[in-house]
Amino acid sequence: MVQFALAAEARTSTGKGAARAARRAGRVPGIIYGTKEEPVLISVEPKALMDQLDKPGFYSHIFEIEVGGKKHRTLAREVQFDPITDRPIHVDFMRFGPDTRVNVGVPVRFRNQAESPGLKRGGVLNVVRHTIDMRCRPDAIPEFIMCDLTGLDIGNSLHIESVELPPDVQLTIKRNFTVATITAPTILVEVEEAPAAAEGALVPGAEGVPVEGVPGAEGAPVEGAPAPGAAPGAAPGAAPGAAPRGASGAEARGGKGKGKGDK
Repeated sequence: MVQFALAAEARTSTGKGAARAARRAGRVPGIIYGTKEEPVLISVEPKALMDQLDKPGFYSHIFEIEVGGKKHRTLAREVQFDPITDRPIHVDFMRFGPDTRVNVGVPVRFRNQAESPGLKRGGVLNVVRHTIDMRCRPDAIPEFIMCDLTGLDIGNSLHIESVELPPDVQLTIKRNFTVATITAPTILVEVEEAPAAAEGALVPGAEGVPVEGVPGAEGAPVEGAPAPGAAPGAAPGAAPGAAPRGASGAEARGGKGKGKGDK
């Protein structure tokens, strides 16, 4: 069990005013309670407390705090933080004895990833529970719980009954809950947008390409103009081969017309 020494000074006054005075002096006020003994008011150095908070498993470590020549074996139970600066402004430590048992969350670690067929095939380890809640003596709190991934394939789950637990610990959850699963990999397929027109294809409106049904566009018929193949001067819309406007029926037929008196 990990144990750390933490220096502290005794406080003689109680109340919010005394706590604020400790903060103005550059200290973090706190308290030690438990084992049916009188609570002990303390203050700790902020940097020393922050160094411990930055370490994993802060609430499962044993802190030996010496105050006035007496050592107290404790567990950190609560830390209050300033909502603006996020710095600790108060800390509670619980003193424990030989018969004390506490509820604590122990972090989970995994081993034998290379022995998992699912992970070898590109599967993903999905951790359902990052900590395991258990009840045990403070001096028997494990640093972590090791979980074995050997033989797990895609779609398999690791349940708590398959995990080896330290002796003299009790799970706070009685059912066989899931600790982790091996899930199929997620594949992202990027689809390129189709081009507006294939390379070399004719695009309506481009240079030299007619626009169907748009009068005046290059290659398109113009309203009021003779049809292709009609004689010059033919009526608008005249059929191919039509005679010019104003020609007589004979001229239209290609013959000479007879005037009055011609015999």
